[in-house]
Amino acid sequence: MSRVWKWNRPVTVREVLEDLQKERSIAYTTVMTVLDNLHQKGWVRREAEGRAYRYEAVSTRAAYAAALMNDAWSQSDNPAAALVAFFGMMSEEQRRSLTDAVRIVQGPQTQEPTEPSESAEAAEGAEPRQGSPENPASAQDHGGR
Repeated sequence: MSRVWKWNRPVTVREVLEDLQKERSIAYTTVMTVLDNLHQKGWVRREAEGRAYRYEAVSTRAAYAAALMNDAWSQSDNPAAALVAFFGMMSEEQRRSLTDAVRIVQGPQTQEPTEPSESAEAAEGAEPRQGSPENPASAQDHGGR
């Protein structure tokens, strides 16, 4: 899937095979089986070209990652606490990316800040994030995550 996303165009089994063989030995049938499985799962679409298929990603890597995060978050019994814990695991660079993303989604702010939402109040019950004065634990204490 990484190759299909990286190239961002329809690819053949042969193209993926040749690229993977630069790193390791792999059989044509293995690549063909993996791409067929991805097609059956709905991750790629395929179009016949002669006796072969060209495979193309159904969604972007970013959309896939977002769907995974949304799925994990929606399964939490306390979504606000889950977000607080997740933010606590982020690097400074990831936090800057999050801030940028929030600005893009919100657009220009024309209103005064509002009262804290119920979600924010529920998040107060979450454990303090790593590296905060209340929880100086390092990432090593949490399996390196």
